[in-house]
Amino acid sequence: MISKGHKKHSNIARVDTGNYGPNEWAIVGGFCTAIKLLADQVISALSSQYKCAYVDATHSDELIAPPGRLAAGADLDYTDQVNYQQANFSTTFTAFGQRQLFAGSDLVLVNGNHHQAKAQVVIMDWTKEASLQKRMSQLTNVQLFILADNVDDVFDFIKEALPNWQQVPICRIDETEKIIAFFNVKMHQAKPILNGLVLAGGKSTRMGFDKSKANWNGREQRYHVADMLKIFCNEVYISCSSEQQLIDDRYPSLTDTFINLGPYGAILSAFREKSGNAWLVVACDLPLLDMETLRYLTDNRDVSAIATAFGNGYENLPEPLIAIWEPKSYPVLLSFLAQGYSCPRKVLINSDSKLINAHDKHALTNVNTPEELEKIKKLLQKTTA
Repeated sequence: MISKGHKKHSNIARVDTGNYGPNEWAIVGGFCTAIKLLADQVISALSSQYKCAYVDATHSDELIAPPGRLAAGADLDYTDQVNYQQANFSTTFTAFGQRQLFAGSDLVLVNGNHHQAKAQVVIMDWTKEASLQKRMSQLTNVQLFILADNVDDVFDFIKEALPNWQQVPICRIDETEKIIAFFNVKMHQAKPILNGLVLAGGKSTRMGFDKSKANWNGREQRYHVADMLKIFCNEVYISCSSEQQLIDDRYPSLTDTFINLGPYGAILSAFREKSGNAWLVVACDLPLLDMETLRYLTDNRDVSAIATAFGNGYENLPEPLIAIWEPKSYPVLLSFLAQGYSCPRKVLINSDSKLINAHDKHALTNVNTPEELEKIKKLLQKTTA
C-alpha cells in the first residue's frame, strides 16, 4: 500500500517527444505513393542540414518470410552494405525502443496511413476522403493542409472537427517549395535553447587550491566565465558539488546528481535538470578564454551533431569542456556510462560530433598545476600591458 503523498517515481525532466522524436510529422490522407514522394522531396531538401528519418509499413497483406538469419531464429541481423548499414530486428519495438532507435534523428516523417505521430500534415484527395474520415481521431495536432489536384478547399468534415482549421497553412500538392519551406521553418523554430554551464565542481588536487576561485580577470573565474556565457545563453548555471558554497546568489548553481564522475557527471546532471535544452559547457580553468572564441563556437553550432567542439591542435582531439552539447547527446552519454566509460572526449571521438578550429589556440589553454599557472600569469601580464 502506498501512503498518501508518497511519490512512486522521481520527478525527472522529460523531453516533449512523440512516438519517434521531438520533431515528427505523420503525412496522412493521400495515397502511399504520394506520401513517399513528398517525404523524398522534403528529405532531399533538408538532409544537408538535418538528420532525417522515414517511417513506413509493408503494403502486402501476405506474411513475408524474415530476411537473413532472422529466419533461423536470430533477434538481430546486421549487415555492412559498404555505402549504408542494414539492421533487421525480429522483436517488436515499444514506444521507448522506437524513441531510442530514432534518438539521433532531427526530423522524422511518418506514413500516417500506417503509423501515428504527434503532429500531422493532412493531404486532401477526393479519392481518399473516406479513408481520411476514418483517421479523424489521429488528427490531434494538424500543422499543414495539402490540397491534391482534385480538391479546391479543406473538406467540410475537417472544418467541423478542427475549430482552428483556419489558422493552419494550406499548400497545393505541386507547391513543393512552400511545403519544404514549412518544414524548414518548423525545424528552425525547434532549435534547442542554449543554456550555459560553468564547470566549477572539481577538487583541483594538482593545483592545490580551488581553481574556480582564482582571480585571473578581476574576479573569481567561475563568475567571470558565467558573465561571458550570459551573452550567448538563455540561462547560465555554475556546476558544483554538494559540498561547495557559492557566495554570490546572482549566479544560480546546479548541483551534481551524477556524483564521482567529474565533468561527465556535471554534464549529465545538467541534462537531467533540463533535458530538452542544449548546454554550452565551459571549464573554469581557461584563463585566456575570450568572447571571440565563444562567439565563434556558437556561430558554428551544428544542431544536427551531438556536440560542437574545438579541436585542440594535438592530433585534433576534441575539447569536450568548451563545447556545445545538444539534447541528443544525453542518451549517448548515458549509453557510454552504461558500458563503463565516463570520458566526455571519448564520447565525442566515437560519436557524430562537429569539430571546428579555434582562431586563437591559446584561448583553449587550461591550467592544472602551479607551474602552468606561472606561465599563464606571464601571458596575462603581456595581454594587459
